[in-house]
Amino acid sequence: MDLSQEMLNKQVWAVVGASIHPEKFGYKIYRKLKNHGYKVYPVNPGYDMVDGDKCYPSLSDLPEKPDVIDMVVNPRIGRNIIEEAAQLGIGYIWLQPGTHNGDIIQQIEEKGMSYVKDCVLVALK
Repeated sequence: MDLSQEMLNKQVWAVVGASIHPEKFGYKIYRKLKNHGYKVYPVNPGYDMVDGDKCYPSLSDLPEKPDVIDMVVNPRIGRNIIEEAAQLGIGYIWLQPGTHNGDIIQQIEEKGMSYVKDCVLVALK
C-alpha cells in the first residue's frame, strides 16, 4: 500500500487553512473529506466556524489528535504548523500543491514525519 492510501485509510483529519469561501481549496478540501465520512477538524485562527462546524485556532486546540494534517497554507505559515504537529506527535502530513518548498520538506524529514505531496481532491475521487 502506498503512503497516500495509508493516509486515506486514517479517519481523523485536520485541514490547516480551512476556509469559509466555497471557491477556496481550504473549503473544498474540508467539505470533500467530510462528505467522504472522515472526522475532520477545520483549523484557521481567522474563523470561528467553517461549513457550520467549530473552527479551531491551532492544532493544540483540537479536542483530539488528528491522524493526518492536510496543509492548505503558505509555506511561511507551514513551518510553525509542522513544528506544532511534531510536538503533538502527529506523524502524517498531506501537502497540497503550493504549500511546500525545500525548507518544509527538510523540516518534515528531520522530524521523522511521513508526507505526501498531492491534491487530496484528486486522490479522493
